[in-house]
Amino acid sequence: MKMIKNMVLLAALAMAAPLAAEETAADSNAAPTAPAAPASAQEIASGVCAGCHNPDGNSVIPMNPILAGQQAEYITKQLMDFKATGTEPAKRNSPVMSSMVATLSQEDMKKLGEYYAQQKISPSQVATDADEKLIAMGKILYHGGSLIDEIPACASCHGPTGSGIPPRYPALAGQHAEYTMTQLNLFNAGDRVNDNSIMRKVLTRMNPEEKRAVSAYIATMR
Repeated sequence: MKMIKNMVLLAALAMAAPLAAEETAADSNAAPTAPAAPASAQEIASGVCAGCHNPDGNSVIPMNPILAGQQAEYITKQLMDFKATGTEPAKRNSPVMSSMVATLSQEDMKKLGEYYAQQKISPSQVATDADEKLIAMGKILYHGGSLIDEIPACASCHGPTGSGIPPRYPALAGQHAEYTMTQLNLFNAGDRVNDNSIMRKVLTRMNPEEKRAVSAYIATMR
């Protein structure tokens, strides 16, 4: 009886071997799994950028810039400047942004620029302590500059409506006053040097009140 059982078992194994071989062959001939599709700009914006800028680029945090409606070329350039390459340090210093762009490719950054440029801006609604007199001063400086202090009008580079001139001069209209003021101070101190030197020269002629005034006025531009 034991011999009969052994013979039945051997026969079953013999029949299973060809089937296993056929399955292995079928597996080896199966089409390879397609690589994951590159993330879309919207997916990157929602997954990487939304915490600081909101998914559509309309940041409600005064220290973080509104990106919606900004020029595509300008956004792409800033993202590239935040990223260190090889042994070269980033051209624009920000530990937070440097970590955010570390895994982004140049194509990703280009797509993000195009994505944000297509979003409709929701201008800054953040309350400021700026009074009408300060905003009025900012309006004069923005559109006319100051002949006495040799301050050129902001409008000469950023446009009378604050729409900017691509790719070097960003749109400003509706930007958070706090963010604008921070960037003016960084230019003034020489801590931001990734863009043209005009801003650094202009800001050596502006006092703190004039910088606050311009920042406050820009936030009101629509």
